Amino acid sequence: MAVPGLSGVVYPEGTRVTIQGTGGSVDGFVDGDWLPLAWWEFADVRPEDATG
Repeated sequence: MAVPGLSGVVYPEGTRVTIQGTGGSVDGFVDGDWLPLAWWEFADVRPEDATG
């Protein structure tokens, strides 16, 4: 699901974000752009499973 950032940029599914927070609502950031994320909009990836 695409998610719009505070800047107005829409980030496509699969975009890597930095996550802050826990529970049902977390803050996500892409290069400093804030994204309002809910638990169903992100997946944790272990460093050893990450590509790129």
